Amino acid sequence: MAAVVADTHTAVWYLSDPTLLSPSALNALDGAAQAGDSIYVASISLVEVVYLVEKGRLPQTALDRLHEFLADVNGALVLAPLDLGVARAMQDIPRDIVPDMPDRIIAATAQYLNLPLVTRDAALRATSLATIW
Repeated sequence: MAAVVADTHTAVWYLSDPTLLSPSALNALDGAAQAGDSIYVASISLVEVVYLVEKGRLPQTALDRLHEFLADVNGALVLAPLDLGVARAMQDIPRDIVPDMPDRIIAATAQYLNLPLVTRDAALRATSLATIW
């Protein structure tokens, strides 16, 4: 299995309750990890989890686990930066299909890295990106 990009919910669910993932999503994530490939998490997802914890929509443990797995240099989860390449790729993500800026950044990250995006989000799956759910 090749490397993938996980959207925010996918990353949180993978670390906290993988039963919330579809079999295809779980297979893609586990397959990447077992093959020694990366599961990329867009930097905006880390910011989004901080925000959701602050709003009380996610428990602090979700952020703690994400920090723990991203800090493991031998782990599968890798933080993908929001850089010039991602910003340019964002122009290829139609705003009329994906109006939410964090979601557009996540999609642009997958586009820029030329990797499939593991997501349940219908708007993201409606783009031309390769998606897995």
